[in-house]
Amino acid sequence: MNSFPRPRFSFFMTAGICLFVLPLLPLSARAEKGVHDDEIIFGQTAAFEGPSAALGLGMRDGILAAFNEANQKGGIHGRKLVLKSYDDGYNPGRAIENANRLIEKDEVFALIGGVGTPTAKAVQPTTTEQDIPFIGPFTGAAFLRNPDFRNVVNIRASYEQETEAWIEHLTKDLGITRIAIFYQDDSFGRAGLKGVSEALKRRNMEAVAEGKYMRNTTAVKRALLSIRDGEPQAVAMIGAYKASAAFIKLARSLDMDVIFLNMSFVGTKALSSELGGDGSGVFVTQVVPSPDDDAIPLMADYRRAMDASDPGAEIGFVSLEGYIVGRLAVAVLEQLGQMPSRATFLSQIGQQKEFDLGGLELFFGAGDNQGSDRVFLTEILAHGRVRTLDRLPK
Repeated sequence: MNSFPRPRFSFFMTAGICLFVLPLLPLSARAEKGVHDDEIIFGQTAAFEGPSAALGLGMRDGILAAFNEANQKGGIHGRKLVLKSYDDGYNPGRAIENANRLIEKDEVFALIGGVGTPTAKAVQPTTTEQDIPFIGPFTGAAFLRNPDFRNVVNIRASYEQETEAWIEHLTKDLGITRIAIFYQDDSFGRAGLKGVSEALKRRNMEAVAEGKYMRNTTAVKRALLSIRDGEPQAVAMIGAYKASAAFIKLARSLDMDVIFLNMSFVGTKALSSELGGDGSGVFVTQVVPSPDDDAIPLMADYRRAMDASDPGAEIGFVSLEGYIVGRLAVAVLEQLGQMPSRATFLSQIGQQKEFDLGGLELFFGAGDNQGSDRVFLTEILAHGRVRTLDRLPK
């Protein structure tokens, strides 16, 4: 029986065939996870129900407005941007489940627009371990500013910067010395508590009283009574909007004559809505400019994009932040060409360092994964209107 030698393929022949076949493969077969022939998929886990729902909904509305704006112009190099969102109810356990589903089953390109410190703390380790971009979480928690977390892209100022602004305004603008702290008893509230305490310590001061409540509740009476005993002139508030509104209403019903300072996480529109007629004279620090500031071209873009995406969506600081997060993602992807990857997305932010989104500039760099350091002071007025201030009024 005759035997014939098997054909042998050298390494170079094999490589040549691969080089010939590779261009013939569908683009999606060679692209990064979440990047397909016609779309790039992002994932979001945030609160869409419960006492923090307005924050998740606002972030989603803003991101969708930015994505829709890009899609109406033909997408990113022919690909449409898609956002898959799952509700976590501001619960860390559910946030982990959602993140795993988005990463493993939906195979998203990146996570974007999460809401809250406890949920971010739960999700961040997985994204960092797998080098998945974690873009624009709605929290100023210090741990996310760790330069070792190269995959985390923060947009906003930190809680430390917000709380420093509080104490600076209270002491310099009004000469106030008796300050109490109301906070949510979790990683978010304790981050704010630390920020206020350190800002006071820098001025050789300390809080006259503290009061705390449990996350996802409005059980604030015990906290208020503890704070009232300290006879404060001002209360620094680190809480969700429903609990903060409950505290302010109860305090005013007990004739407590104090200044209430809230941080951006509270959601100004949501807080104002919860307070109803009791909102006048409450102050909130913001980490984005006023949506009505026409001196910044981005604000007009934002309002047009929101109206085009969903005419019923609410204009406000939270959805504006979501829009800015979405616009940054769009800006980076536009620069990456036809074959974007998670690695090149993150590298581009570090290499370019400065992004002008239409009069609003974000700055990144070596050891700096936070785009903005700006903090703005606002006041809630009658009928839910909001104005930006340079200082606390006397």
